[in-house]
Amino acid sequence: MATEKLIQAATHAIDNQDRELFDINQQIHGNPELAFDEFKAHDLLTNYLDKQGFQVDRSYILPTGFRAIFSRGKGPKLCVLCEFDALPGIGHACGHNLIAEAGIATAVGVKAAMESSDCDLGQIVVYGSPAEEGGGGKITFIKAGCFNDIDVAMMVHPSPFDAAYANILSLTEVAITYEGKSAHASAYPWEGINALDAAVQAYVNISTMRQQCKPAWRIHGVIIDGGVKPNIIPSKSQLSYYLRAPTPQELIQLKEKSEKCFRSAAESTGCKVVIKYEPEDINDCYAALNNNIPMVKLYRKNATTLGIQFGSMDEELNLPAGSTDMGNVSQVVPSIHPMYGIGTKAVNHTPDFTDAAGTELAHRQTLIAAKSMAMTMIDILTDPSLLIEIKEAYKNSLKR
Repeated sequence: MATEKLIQAATHAIDNQDRELFDINQQIHGNPELAFDEFKAHDLLTNYLDKQGFQVDRSYILPTGFRAIFSRGKGPKLCVLCEFDALPGIGHACGHNLIAEAGIATAVGVKAAMESSDCDLGQIVVYGSPAEEGGGGKITFIKAGCFNDIDVAMMVHPSPFDAAYANILSLTEVAITYEGKSAHASAYPWEGINALDAAVQAYVNISTMRQQCKPAWRIHGVIIDGGVKPNIIPSKSQLSYYLRAPTPQELIQLKEKSEKCFRSAAESTGCKVVIKYEPEDINDCYAALNNNIPMVKLYRKNATTLGIQFGSMDEELNLPAGSTDMGNVSQVVPSIHPMYGIGTKAVNHTPDFTDAAGTELAHRQTLIAAKSMAMTMIDILTDPSLLIEIKEAYKNSLKR
């Protein structure tokens, strides 16, 4: 059967599930669950995939993780990933309800294409990976060997813009705790050692250091403990920071520079300091995304046929950057993580983006992204030379 007919089968299958997909999206959006606690979303998604004829493994690797498989003979093993955790206080401000919808819609489309073919095409695998917003479910999946036999992996992410190439940075978290000595702030201030002063000085040190940071580096934090009452000199304070950079090597450089800021604040105020990185091992940090360029080009081609307009590659390289554990997946298997607009100028991690992620327009754009992924998978399944090119590009990218 011609590729065009397989694509038609896939897009029709996705369209036929329009209302049911939207309902799942809305239920996840209306019931936001935090990292590792996404039990309602897990049940919604696995029940749907089971009903659609996939072999489903519930609570796979993690309590809210899952795997769903459909096979049609021998051939490549392609993977699409779903995310479904929310953010504290602002719900689905990163649109993971849409990412989940896009993943299952893609799988339904590819399954329909496989069923309409007389040939062996291979296997589609859906991974439901918990805790992208903190906890790194995909890293746990990697360590469990889930990607050892996967040929390519992909997912999409809602944003204020469209980009086939995703600008994703390495990330580590750091908790800084200062210990001082409490005293009456008015009667005996000289008896105290002010831990809040240390936290404020660390914050100022980091802000001053930013002028000497490389353009792609990002560092941002909050003071999460600054004392209990104005008349008690704080004996303890704590800050939480995220450090981001394009490569593990640059992340190490940023860690070293930042640590000097934290330690000098302790020395200048007489406090003790404890600096704890999460994760402790740099290899377990969220990794930068290794965009597979042949796959990026395929996705761009397919999304363009559905009416999506992209900027140039150079423009996409300079778009706003975040971090995700999909970056770690891209280090072990050829991967893409395109961004897609949902009809809003609101940026991710804001209440306005939460509202936008629940709209009919966001759903429409999500189905276009899902169709683009399904079409990209069909290209790979039906043209062996593409998979060779993809794997060669991946191998070369690891040498850089």
